[in-house]
Amino acid sequence: MNSQHFIEAVKHYIRDAAVVDTITNLRSPPGRRVSPEEQARSDWYSSLSATEADHVNSVIAAAVHEGLFGLLAAIDGARTIDDGRGKFELFYVANQRVLLNEPRAIGLHDLLNAST
Repeated sequence: MNSQHFIEAVKHYIRDAAVVDTITNLRSPPGRRVSPEEQARSDWYSSLSATEADHVNSVIAAAVHEGLFGLLAAIDGARTIDDGRGKFELFYVANQRVLLNEPRAIGLHDLLNAST
């Protein structure tokens, strides 16, 4: 796995899944004992027109993307979360050890934004 493959996997298995799961839970909250807050959100979402629901879905997708972008920016060192005292190194280890956030390469957060 290299950085590009990692980002493609993150987009598919994390970003896209989070969006689908969130929308699915809005449509039909899981479990037998749905909290009143979750049921209220579901009732509100169900009352929206198709256009309004599409807008909510796009906001969900944007929020998930921004969260991942911020995390990857922190892993890359482009966003500081510790006053600059350290750095993160993200390795993929299988048959070999591959540094996914190589400082001299394009950042993971930039790769996320490079393709949608």
